[in-house]
Amino acid sequence: MPREIITLQVGQCGNQIGSEFWKQLCKEHGINAAGYLEEFAKPGIDRKDVFFYQSDDDHYVPRALLLDLEPRVIDSIKTSEYSGLYNQENIFIAEKGTGAGNNWANGYKQGESFYDDIFDMIDREADGSESLEGFLLTHSISGGTGSGMGSYILERLNDRFPKKIIQTYSVFPDDSSVVVQQYNSVLTLKRLIENADSTVVLDNNALHRIVGENLRIDQPTMDQTNSLVSTVMSASTTTLRYPGYMNNDLVGMLASLIPTPKCHFLITGYTPLSIDRQTESVRKTSVLDVMRRLLQPQNIMVSAPTKTGKYISILNIIQGDVDPTQIHNSLQRIREKRMATFIDWGPASIQIALSKKSPYIKSSHKVSGLMLANHTSVNHLFSHIIQQYDKVRKKQAFLANYTRESSEILQEFDIAREMLDDLVQEYKAAEQSDYINYHMNKEFNNNNNKNNNGNPQYQYGTV
Repeated sequence: MPREIITLQVGQCGNQIGSEFWKQLCKEHGINAAGYLEEFAKPGIDRKDVFFYQSDDDHYVPRALLLDLEPRVIDSIKTSEYSGLYNQENIFIAEKGTGAGNNWANGYKQGESFYDDIFDMIDREADGSESLEGFLLTHSISGGTGSGMGSYILERLNDRFPKKIIQTYSVFPDDSSVVVQQYNSVLTLKRLIENADSTVVLDNNALHRIVGENLRIDQPTMDQTNSLVSTVMSASTTTLRYPGYMNNDLVGMLASLIPTPKCHFLITGYTPLSIDRQTESVRKTSVLDVMRRLLQPQNIMVSAPTKTGKYISILNIIQGDVDPTQIHNSLQRIREKRMATFIDWGPASIQIALSKKSPYIKSSHKVSGLMLANHTSVNHLFSHIIQQYDKVRKKQAFLANYTRESSEILQEFDIAREMLDDLVQEYKAAEQSDYINYHMNKEFNNNNNKNNNGNPQYQYGTV
């Protein structure tokens, strides 16, 4: 029985990533741009029904919702080669089409006003599934629609489908993006901490660096970086679509990666890379070479010092014709050379999932690999966001745009900032051998500091 997954593409970034993701899935499953199976495609060797369903005329339709508050990106999808692929009833564009103006509060408010329209679509897709496992959300945390409306959808999904897995592919901003991105990021991260079961962190700075250095593209386009993200997304779902003995569903994949609910932010690495015929210069792709490269900082898609922190868990998805003895020997070599430093309070092991490659895509490499890892150094990314947020908040820059949308937004900022700081401390504590007692000690200290009355430590002026 299939364990279906519904994809929610929210905002400009979410829809651009989602569009590339579906193009990649169509190629891997032998589905043409119109949604029909190619003549060369063989039935029965994969599980298309996890992400697609078949209409009455045998057209494969993505289990996807395309949601945006302004029409530009979705209109480009509707006029593209793949326009006939999607269910037109699953496309939502706000009637006014003015967007959220890079304002989280505006996006959240509009999401609230369109609740019935959006969740009628979600309910229809969920009711059409035999055994729904969960949802994938693609979005940016720094804009207006992906962050604001995405946050609202996350909260309501958690309320309406409490037993379903929610995994997000969240794009983190680079330093040259919009001025108010730190406000939007802090508010969105609060919702990701509270409502997502797993968040795959996609750092714009690292993505541009990888495309520039590994693929030698001087000025990477948006499509090229999105293509890199779609490669990660398709590789991370390959065990669901080409099932083996293990990691056949999201629960199985995430169980070993996320030992504690709060520390669910995952980093990724992929090798060898290939975009628009620009191929990373990797001449040999043995299992050991691939697994070694996945641990190298230059291949990790997050701007964090992975050499200084510790791995909580690692799952390597290896694609290709691989002998299990090669896996055993590679793991032994990595252990002997101590290429990865693990936490003291958990099992120091790399989980391996072997997966088939799509027979419809030719590759010059025998073996490729994706790493999904839970690493304590991700706290540096959150700390950087906090530092940037504190700077703009101290100057009270552009706060009027937010208070205009909600009178309680300043309190919401303080709560979100405190929660993000708690996450940073949690990841730092996870590096210590006594992490098991962290929450008990924290609760004890909080009880001793009741004179604080639970107020946040961070004081700012008001508008």
